[in-house]
Amino acid sequence: MIFKSLQNFFSRSKRISGYEIDPDEIFLDSRNLPDFDTDQFEGRLEHPISSSVFRIVSIVFFVIVMVLGGRLWFLQVHMGEAYEIRSENNHLRHTTIFSSRGVVYDRNRSEIAWDELNPGSDFSLRKYTLMSGAAHLIGYVKYPSKDKSGFYYSEAFIGKDGVEESYNTELTGINGLKITETDALGNVESESVLTPPKDGSDLTLSVDLEVQHTLFEAIKTTAQERGFSGGAGVIMDVHNGEILAITSYPEYDPNVMTDGSNSKQIQNFLTDKNNPFLDRAISGLYIPGSIMKPFIAMGVLEEGIIDPRKQIESVGSISIPNPYNPEKKTIFRDWKIHGWVDMRKALAVSSDEYFYTVGGGYAGQKGIGIDNIEKYVKMFGFGTTTGINLSGEKKGNVPSQVWKAETFDGEAWRLGDTYNSSIGQYGFQVTPIQAVRGVATYANGGTLVTPTVLLNDPRVNKKLTTLPFSQDHFQIVREGMRMAVTEGSTGALLTPAVAIAAKTGTAELGITKENVNSWVTGFFPYENPRFAFAILMEKGSRHNLVGAVSVMRQLVDWMAIYKPEYLQ
Repeated sequence: MIFKSLQNFFSRSKRISGYEIDPDEIFLDSRNLPDFDTDQFEGRLEHPISSSVFRIVSIVFFVIVMVLGGRLWFLQVHMGEAYEIRSENNHLRHTTIFSSRGVVYDRNRSEIAWDELNPGSDFSLRKYTLMSGAAHLIGYVKYPSKDKSGFYYSEAFIGKDGVEESYNTELTGINGLKITETDALGNVESESVLTPPKDGSDLTLSVDLEVQHTLFEAIKTTAQERGFSGGAGVIMDVHNGEILAITSYPEYDPNVMTDGSNSKQIQNFLTDKNNPFLDRAISGLYIPGSIMKPFIAMGVLEEGIIDPRKQIESVGSISIPNPYNPEKKTIFRDWKIHGWVDMRKALAVSSDEYFYTVGGGYAGQKGIGIDNIEKYVKMFGFGTTTGINLSGEKKGNVPSQVWKAETFDGEAWRLGDTYNSSIGQYGFQVTPIQAVRGVATYANGGTLVTPTVLLNDPRVNKKLTTLPFSQDHFQIVREGMRMAVTEGSTGALLTPAVAIAAKTGTAELGITKENVNSWVTGFFPYENPRFAFAILMEKGSRHNLVGAVSVMRQLVDWMAIYKPEYLQ
């Protein structure tokens, strides 16, 4: 039956196609299938998609919808208010209200530094007195800084040098803050102050600006006319350390440095070989020369090395065997033949030969030696900072055996080194502020004060040191310094305006010794001392006879007319 049906089927196919197909050919083709490209789905059977796939896809879509919905709820509902505020603030701008810096006054309430409003600036501009001589004392400031987009990346006023730096915290106020509302075009619709600014504190200095200016001008004129490279001067109250004047030449212009726009002038300051940025009064280190003799004299008296009335003959030099060749002599010269001198007279005429002898010993007279020189000089505050409330103070140096060994690769100390140290030459480096504090101890009877540039500085009574020396010894040295004015090396300071006690120093520089530092230190009035002073003229010709003493005389003459209250 089945065979019959197949025959009928193939018979119909033959009729339709026009030719007959043998049934055996069908079975033959089923065993000889063509090569299909299955990667292109050729010859593959198609199957229906599994229901599990639909379930997975549905779950994925459900998770996505839930995440998006949750995020939408978080942004619109939970964080909606915060983002609304944030959006509103896109139209609000917070702006700094710069505070004003404190005013700096001198002791007479004259302005030294102050702020001036400037319509073209976000903050007040700092201005300084046009009277010369106060640059290193007052310093300058650096203004707040903007980036290229006009935003302040630094909103602080930064004090540079002087009082502006030392008292930057006190002078700097606290900036305020305001909020500005703008429309879409950037137009200001409203402003309100969130935090008002708080101005900085004012400062009153102990200096007298007019005295300071006059001292500076005397130093400047003398330097320019007599060929000194610079100079400095300090006048200090001997009882509380208040500075009446402190100045350094040459100086920079604080207005130029603060403004910052005159690049040519600033470059001139930076390249000036005499360094106008060096505050010579507190940072300049100088060989002191004979101004050290009063301090060495105290060591001699305290150690009982010599009776102050004993006389030593000054013949112009002393000589000792050369340590490298005993057959030759090493000669140590005095600047002049003085004849017979005791301690007072030696201080008055500044006899080197006398101090060679009492310092290092000579011709049977014992000396105090370098260890005692170091000891006593340091007790007067040399070799360390004074603690003045200005930045940049230097310590200086006092010569010693240890110092020489460290400085000169282990070299031994020699007698000649002691001789030179006895007259303030070998290894000494001091600042004018150290010198004025040291000499003030003779004026006040042995109290080492701390210098201050503030009027009524509350720290004064907490920083006093009493030196353990005999008052009789102080008086001997005082008398020698007064004699220096009445009959000795500082006769130019003999004036009816005020009785002055003083000590000069001419410190030789370099190997050739053609240049010198010219010094004068002292105090006034002699009978009832109020002020000590130290004047330095830096690096001038040894052949020049006009120096620090001339500067002090100019100042005293001016004070006698315009500031007599300080001479009484």
